[in-house]
Amino acid sequence: MTDEDGRRSTPLVDEVIKKAAVVWVSASDGPARALWCAPLEGALLVISGPGEQTAPGLADATAAHVTMRGDHGGRIVTWPARVDRVLPGTEEWETVAPLVAAKRLNAPGSATDLMQRWADDGCALTRLTPAGDPVAGEALPTGSLAEPPRDTPAARATRRPFRLHRVRRR
Repeated sequence: MTDEDGRRSTPLVDEVIKKAAVVWVSASDGPARALWCAPLEGALLVISGPGEQTAPGLADATAAHVTMRGDHGGRIVTWPARVDRVLPGTEEWETVAPLVAAKRLNAPGSATDLMQRWADDGCALTRLTPAGDPVAGEALPTGSLAEPPRDTPAARATRRPFRLHRVRRR
């Protein structure tokens, strides 16, 4: 069904959005990434950028694919999303940014400080709105969609542990 603002959704998508905390988002034909989100009015809000989660290409994208899991932990639906960036200083920012900041766990400082840091550091607050027919049930892929680990500066070769003495076995 389509409503007056161009949002296209189904009862399944509406229900999983209400319960969403983590979703897998693929933007700009890139690999899907697990992202923390906050549901609001039938859409998902995602913050990314310096000091926050990494979502390459999402801030500049106009469309993305969102995959969500159910209570059993498995994939239950994938839907196309319209991506809209919420810009600091706008009326929409003043409305939704405090809601996202209030749900942001382990953030230093107050919600106001956090919103100011997002604006100053160039973080992207994006709204993901359902925009097409979802893939669910029998139409979902049955095989694994696992990918090899991506390169990261955090990975490094492990060394053998340091031992002070030799342990003798009897």
